[in-house]
Amino acid sequence: MSCTTHTNHEHRHGQGCGHTAIREGGHVDYLHDGHLHALHDDHIDEHQLAVGVANPAGCTPQHACGGHDAAHRHAPGDSHEAMPHGDHVDYLVGDHLHHPHGDHCDDHGLVSVA
Repeated sequence: MSCTTHTNHEHRHGQGCGHTAIREGGHVDYLHDGHLHALHDDHIDEHQLAVGVANPAGCTPQHACGGHDAAHRHAPGDSHEAMPHGDHVDYLVGDHLHHPHGDHCDDHGLVSVA
């Protein structure tokens, strides 16, 4: 993961702050308006979940999209939180990532929701 500072961030993330906490890479990040924020000393870093074995980025057209109606299409502003994953955006559905892809959702793996 790279260390990229999120500027002009007034909100202090922590337990009970109202944002979904994600455990990954030995620390906790917070989903905030489509960004993955990590506390780092005196500032906030922007993170994205790495693509890998646990969180692949491939196409899985056979994925049964549990957690929402089959007709639901993920998009900014829907009922699922956007989460940066590699070079794209996925949507958190329960404890796993859905990626909109044509007429289906790809399964991009489980995440550890704290």
